[in-house]
Amino acid sequence: MQPKNGLVNIYYRVNEYYYEPMSFTFSKGAKIYWREAGSGEPLLLIMGLGYSSGMWHHVEAGLARHFRVIVFDNRGIGQSEAPPGPITISGMAEDAAAVLDAAEVESTHVFGLSMGGFIAQELALGHPQRVRALVLGATACGGPHMVRAKQEVQDTLLNRAEMSPEQSIRVMIPYIYDAGTPDERIEADLVRRLVDYPDPKIYLAQLEGIGQWQSCDRLDNLQVPTLILHGENDELVPPANASLLAQHIKGSRIRLIPNASHVFTTDTPHQAVEVIAGFLRRHAVAG
Repeated sequence: MQPKNGLVNIYYRVNEYYYEPMSFTFSKGAKIYWREAGSGEPLLLIMGLGYSSGMWHHVEAGLARHFRVIVFDNRGIGQSEAPPGPITISGMAEDAAAVLDAAEVESTHVFGLSMGGFIAQELALGHPQRVRALVLGATACGGPHMVRAKQEVQDTLLNRAEMSPEQSIRVMIPYIYDAGTPDERIEADLVRRLVDYPDPKIYLAQLEGIGQWQSCDRLDNLQVPTLILHGENDELVPPANASLLAQHIKGSRIRLIPNASHVFTTDTPHQAVEVIAGFLRRHAVAG
């Protein structure tokens, strides 16, 4: 794949550097970074709160063996810009649609993780013709129906904006990773997070956008095959939210992942790729 604008991005992967072409598109006043890898049916990956697209590093290559994987940085995160003003879930869904336009993709499979699952729901609700199949990972429907984390987890999440970057990452480890996940895998995530650590104002703006969004009363409008994935030990977004989503999305399936917490793409990356690829292959577009 050749760079579309002559630029090359450099990523750090544990002990080596690798190079990937980089592209940008514009969406509602923001320059949005995106890239792609692999071939086959398209699969758009949408990342969560304060995380750049670099956090797909445990599963991106595995999924790219099956699909044309398209990833991007949500506005204000990583290499994507954000003009002054509120950041909303619906606005970030429009950014995702702009990335699909730039990639010349009319319809795609979509996997959204955590806040990325909110964005994925909004994309499927607002642009149903663009979503072939939906994978919702470690996410919820927001609003008053959402099953909240314990108060100590909520307080930690809010207080992170006042911490140093490394402290704010490490303080969340017990709530978002499984106790059995190897330390080196978590440390590899920390390296990625520190490279693209968000401006606290952007983090709080995304958090506010999460608080103002909900989909429960609209999910019966979804007419797309949906897989709901959740780590059994998720303390940030409790697994009960998966059952709530399934109640509202007709024909959806739930898969709870053992030995996994919120960031199950790090806890059990190989299993995540296998489950996602298996589900999406069953919903491939003929021809």
